[in-house]
Formats: sequence, C-alpha cells, structure tokens
Amino acid sequence: MSRKHRKNRKKVGLPPGAPVYTGEQKTEKISMSVFDYDENNFREFTPKSVEECFPYKNTETVSWINIDGLWDVELIEKLCQHYEIHPLLIEDILDTDHRPKMEDHENYLYITLKMLYWDTENKKTTFEQASIVTGKNFVISFQDKPGDPFDPIRDRIRTAKGKIRKYGPDYLTYSLLDTIVDRYFIILENLGDWIEEIEEKLVDEPERELLSNIHSIKRELIFIRKSVWPLREVLSGLERLESPLLSEPTRAYLRDVYDHTVQIIDTIESYRDMVAGMLDVYLSSVSKKMNEIMKVLTIIATIFIPLTFIAGVYGMNFKFMPELEWKYGYFFIWFIMISAAIGMLFLFKRKKWL
Repeated sequence: MSRKHRKNRKKVGLPPGAPVYTGEQKTEKISMSVFDYDENNFREFTPKSVEECFPYKNTETVSWINIDGLWDVELIEKLCQHYEIHPLLIEDILDTDHRPKMEDHENYLYITLKMLYWDTENKKTTFEQASIVTGKNFVISFQDKPGDPFDPIRDRIRTAKGKIRKYGPDYLTYSLLDTIVDRYFIILENLGDWIEEIEEKLVDEPERELLSNIHSIKRELIFIRKSVWPLREVLSGLERLESPLLSEPTRAYLRDVYDHTVQIIDTIESYRDMVAGMLDVYLSSVSKKMNEIMKVLTIIATIFIPLTFIAGVYGMNFKFMPELEWKYGYFFIWFIMISAAIGMLFLFKRKKWL
C-alpha cells in the first residue's frame, strides 16, 4: 500500500458519512474476537456473526471486541450502528490513511492512529490504520490487516496478570495505545542501527548507494514524524479531557504514554539532524575524493605536457629510428596505445574513480 495520501475516487460526490472502504479490497472473511472479563471472570471466543457482538453493549463486565479487516463495509456499519457510533466516524474508520485524531462523544471516545511495523528485508516502514472506540463498559478496536502486537495484552487478560482485569475499559485503551507507541521505539532502533552502519562507511567509501540510503532514511523519518506528531496531540487531549469515561488512575498512565511520544519525537529530530550531517559529510567526502583524483591526473598531465611538446616540435623525424624499418612496428605501436588506454581504465576502475 502506498504511504502517500491519495483521495479515493469512489468517495467523490458522495454525501458526508457515506461508508466507503479506501483500502485494498479482499474476499476473505473478516476476523473477529471478543474478550469479556472482570476481576474474577474471563471469557474469550470468536464470533461467527456480527450479531454475536451485540449483547456486550450494556454488560457489567468489560468487553473488548477486535475486528481484523475493514473491507466488509456492511459488517462494520452494522456493528457501529448497534453501538450508536456516528456515521462520520464510521467513514473515518473505513479510511485507511486517516490522520491520527481523538473525538469525545457523549457515550464513547474515538481514537484513530497508525500502527507501524519495520520491514527488515526491505528496510522500510509499513503501516496500517487502527481505530479504537471506548465506551462505558466496552472497547472496539478496528484494524485494516490481520495480525497485531496485542498478544501480550491478551495474555495478561487470560492470566489476570497486572492491573488490566481490575480496571475498566479506559485502562484497556491505554494498554492498546501503549503497545502501539512501543512499536515506534523498535522502528527507531532499527533506523539508528542503519544510520550507524552508514556512518562507518561514509568517510572511507562515499559510494552512490550510501547517498540513496541516506535519502531513504530521511523519507522514513518524515513518514514516522507525520504519524507521531498528531498522536502527541491525541494523547495530550486525552490527558486533559474531562470525561467520565476516563478515571484518574488511567490519566497517569496516559501521561506516561504522552512522555514516550515526546521522547520519540525528540529522537526523530536528532536522527534528522544526524542525517543532514551525514549528507554534508558525503558531499565533503566526494569532493575530497574528486580532489585526490584531479591531483593524480594533474601530475600525469604535467609529466606528459613537455614530452608532448618536444615530440610535437621535432615530429619524431630522426634518421635513425629502428621501428621505421621493422615489419611489425606499426602494429606494435597500436598495441602499446590500446594497452595503455585499457590499463588506465582498469586502474581508474580499481581506484573507484569511475
């Protein structure tokens, strides 16, 4: 999927709130899971139909409904309508490249953000859109692709480790946000290793491939910054939000996630400065290498200038020149000239001047 925002043509001309999925259309069935729990009880199951998720709207326990896949618009719309989610938010949920934001509605909170992953093989950041709806006793999470980093949260719910079974849906929302933000640190660690790898080669071997890598890192940092910067506003808004859906203990944890976001932004800015410095070092190294090449070529030209001058004045018109009487002299001279040209090309290639 392209990481550049492109307005989907299918949405042009439609009224506001029209549910249109903007991602890659698929044919397989959407995956759903339900975790229903309180401090003493726990239940986990996979619904066969969306209607099986309806009873968890008004329960005394905490219910987490997770949706993997957004291409079944009818299913998403039916679930959201039952939980009284605004049509404009349904449109945002189905938008796979929406800017991170938070909205406070009377009976629920809506949060959308990007989940980032690091592609080790291609050294590239991939993403998927994630949306979270938090109500009085439920959390609904929407993901564009199957698979997520939430397995540790599921394990804590199953085993009743930590505070997650003792707190409400707001704490579960915090846990989801914290897990997503922690993935950003993993990506920055990989980018940091890549930057160090380039720095080691930059001064000694300023190859064109390094310049391409520098620009690739710069693009990745710009993309991550575009994902994290509005997320900081989201977390800051949640922290200051006066809503009965957020308890005071959870606000303290949200402040911690906000601090992590600020730390990520600071790291991104540091990396951007490093990449800008690396670009300057690359240009300086290339200039230095070019000066060394010009120095060698200047020495060679200086040596041959007087020789060429003397040969030009006298024209090699001497009476006693053995090569003039030699049968293969002409071909031998051509051999020497061609060999000299090939030898210089080989030398320049070996020194990486070409």
